Amino acid sequence: MERRIFEAAEEGNIISLRNLLQEDALILDRITVSCYGETPLHIASMLGHAEFVQEILGRKPELAGELDSRKSSPLHLATSKGYLDIVKKLVSVNPEMCFACDCDGKNPVHIAVIKGRVSVLKELVEVRPNAARMLMERGKTILHACVRFYQLEAMKFLMEQMNDREFVNSKDDDGYTILHLAVADKQVEAIQFLTTINAIEVNALNKGGFTALDILKQSRRDLKYYEIVELLRRGEAIFAEDIAVSKHELGSKQTTTLTSHGNNQINILRPQGNHTEKSVEKKDDWLKEMNNALMVVASLIATVTFQAGLNPPAGVWQDSSQDPKFDHMPGESIMADTDGFSFNLFFTSNTIGFVASLCIILLLVSGLPFCKRRLFTWILMVILWVAISALTLAYLFSQSFITGSNEPFIGKIYATEMVLFVWIGVMGILLLSHSIRLIKRIIRKIIIYFIKLTKARRDTNGSNGDE
Repeated sequence: MERRIFEAAEEGNIISLRNLLQEDALILDRITVSCYGETPLHIASMLGHAEFVQEILGRKPELAGELDSRKSSPLHLATSKGYLDIVKKLVSVNPEMCFACDCDGKNPVHIAVIKGRVSVLKELVEVRPNAARMLMERGKTILHACVRFYQLEAMKFLMEQMNDREFVNSKDDDGYTILHLAVADKQVEAIQFLTTINAIEVNALNKGGFTALDILKQSRRDLKYYEIVELLRRGEAIFAEDIAVSKHELGSKQTTTLTSHGNNQINILRPQGNHTEKSVEKKDDWLKEMNNALMVVASLIATVTFQAGLNPPAGVWQDSSQDPKFDHMPGESIMADTDGFSFNLFFTSNTIGFVASLCIILLLVSGLPFCKRRLFTWILMVILWVAISALTLAYLFSQSFITGSNEPFIGKIYATEMVLFVWIGVMGILLLSHSIRLIKRIIRKIIIYFIKLTKARRDTNGSNGDE
């Protein structure tokens, strides 16, 4: 008989149910006692047989509180399938089942969020508002589930319904707020919505001490990255280190007093989080762009000088000769035998350019910590100047040999001098500009040092005078 009532539940056959109850009025009670898994109400709720559910609830309402082998109630199953009529019937009979958790720690509200059943969610929350506050799935709140399963509409409804700052900024076991999760997953629409909510703490810290902006910085830079940066900046988001600096400055400088006619005036230092953020990003972008440019130019110079070293001007001898004037073997440089002085100058300059470019490449790919500093980039730039200058000299020495003795001597000298003068002038301008820049920075640091020293002495003298 129990098998027949389960078959009736699968078909949603109310007539069969009534006939079975006429045969045995206690059949539903026996199922409640003997069944350790699904009840006919579970099956009817899962399959959407609303009239069958109403018939059973009218005769045995306590079946609404029965759990199957996974600790799921009929309300869990109806919510998962989105059967709003059945949900209303079950909640009206036993509203406390909104709080019941299955073996995964999920209650019906949580399931409604995961499945995106917004209409069912509204019914559950309106009946039992506190159900949305319960911690779900290893400590994560219902709002965290909205972000994890991309249910923006459900999140908007819950936040409007609850209207609670503590609820909105609740954290999971790792200290993540919903904004942390949305930024980590680059959900632009969710972030755009959250940054317009006044109750959201944009600069909340997780257990690792990171804000949402810190989480974003660790991700790959793409179009979404820059869009989210702009949204967070509008929401006045800052890095965790800026929060620490701001607290330290406020703690140390908020008590600084200026005495004027016996009245104390307190100067509060205002944190400049956005300015620091822009400075850090600008520095990172500059270093990245400069290192990429150095790698490209160094690779090009290495290729050119390598090729010139293996194939010098005028080529190599193809045969051997025992002639005392040009004693050579196949593969030896013709330039080395015919004009040894020019060849030595060419070979020395070319080798310097080749080695300098290889040093740049090796240092850039080494991945050492100091490679990300600005000073290191300037050192690499100086090495690149040496490589380019050596390449220029190698070109001039090779040209002086290739033109030969038939070319006008005065023309060769004039062209060579013009190239040297222009090159020396360019290098001189660069060296002078960077020298002036370096001197200005040194002078600025010296001035700042003396200002701080003078201020410290004045504060010390003032403290001694007060004592």
